[in-house]
Amino acid sequence: MTTEKTWDTIATSFDATRRKPWSPCLAFINTLTPSDIVADIACGNGRHLIPCAQQCRHAIGIDFSRNLLHIVQTEVKQENITNITLLHANAVDLPLKDNSVDKILFIASLHNIQGRHLRLRSLGEIRRILKHEGRALISVWSRWQDRYRKYFQKQWFCRPRSGEFGDTTIWWRQHGLNVPRYYHLYSRREFHKDLIDAGFTLLTMEETFLRSTRHPDNFFAIVQKD
Repeated sequence: MTTEKTWDTIATSFDATRRKPWSPCLAFINTLTPSDIVADIACGNGRHLIPCAQQCRHAIGIDFSRNLLHIVQTEVKQENITNITLLHANAVDLPLKDNSVDKILFIASLHNIQGRHLRLRSLGEIRRILKHEGRALISVWSRWQDRYRKYFQKQWFCRPRSGEFGDTTIWWRQHGLNVPRYYHLYSRREFHKDLIDAGFTLLTMEETFLRSTRHPDNFFAIVQKD
């Protein structure tokens, strides 16, 4: 299970290796308006949160790693950014009011939540805090990407006795670390189903090749609360 301690342990290494914003996120951020209130759920080191703040009225960064939030806070102070609020919280229990946010980013984090019931709960929390016709960009890792395709093909014929098909452990081994992290890699169909079951209207779903060359490694979905 991926815990707060897991992300606290790798926070400095994560920050050093995850500085560049992803282009699908920047495309979504460029649709923000100066009046928007935006939340970046599981904001990490703020690589998408800070560009949000430059486009909107107020940006809220939420993460359950205090060490990552400290990294964001340091950069916010250095850049003299005044329209960011940082909150320490879990994505399955967001400390925001109903219908309080115009746009949301939930990037590369849903797949770190163990158990479908909790993943659906986190999606329900996003829907709860979105305003009517508010939109969210949500991304997950693809199960059938180049790196893990053979692993899950084997699991297809020999299902594990515990856990869900799609579950795996991915180790963070940069900067001399050796830290296990829980992941649930998604198929396109499963991702679509979870978004619909959470009550969203699916506007777009994009397959991207961030590292893979033959098979997409990420899904990016834009959803709306009607």
